Amino acid sequence: MSWQDKALWLENITKRMMLIVGVLGVIVIYGGFFFLLFTGRSVEVIPWFFLLSPWICIYFGLTQVQQANVIKWFIKKVKK
Repeated sequence: MSWQDKALWLENITKRMMLIVGVLGVIVIYGGFFFLLFTGRSVEVIPWFFLLSPWICIYFGLTQVQQANVIKWFIKKVKK
């Protein structure tokens, strides 16, 4: 196995791990956020970047084409 194949394998594994961590982060962090919100407790204990961080993991777990499509979608939504 050449070093290019090993690098590609490592990149694929890393992207898959980022997707898994991101999805689990969305479930756990947003689950906790909504639990606090609906039970009437203060959500001030959760900094805003905790709510954003799983989405960053998901974004970097996507392929380059998917990342470009996300950027286009986001720009389209912001320009409206």
